[in-house]
Amino acid sequence: MEYIKIRFGNDLDPLECSFRRSIDEIFRPRPVSPMFLSSERAWSPQMDIYETSEEIIVLAEIAGVDKDDLEVEINSKAVRISGCRSELPRTGNATFRLAEIQYGHFERILFLPAPIDTEVVSSSYTNGFLQIRLVKLPPEISHRIPISDE
Repeated sequence: MEYIKIRFGNDLDPLECSFRRSIDEIFRPRPVSPMFLSSERAWSPQMDIYETSEEIIVLAEIAGVDKDDLEVEINSKAVRISGCRSELPRTGNATFRLAEIQYGHFERILFLPAPIDTEVVSSSYTNGFLQIRLVKLPPEISHRIPISDE
């Protein structure tokens, strides 16, 4: 069984990610024809996050991305998924009528709806879907403290 690389860290700064995402959206080229495509431009794969009472599941649609080109980082509050989809060879004399498949680098940072246990994480990559299962931390238990008279 092969494993997907998962790195742990606390450097997923929400303000920096939001700013970078805004800048990327402003300057992202919107090609109409494959001749305008740049292999270096970023794209954003579709993702789902859903949860049960015990875990949070992240599902990423990244068909055509080699597992060795994927990177997953987690901390207790967020998941960062990044990678690269290489462009397939094209026929030199073909005339494209539609070109929607995006290639190049991608990165998504997903902030989780509940804190997770970073020690209990599993992932799988099947048929173009990356699934990451994250176990939720139990809710903090609060204790009532009696107030004494002095």
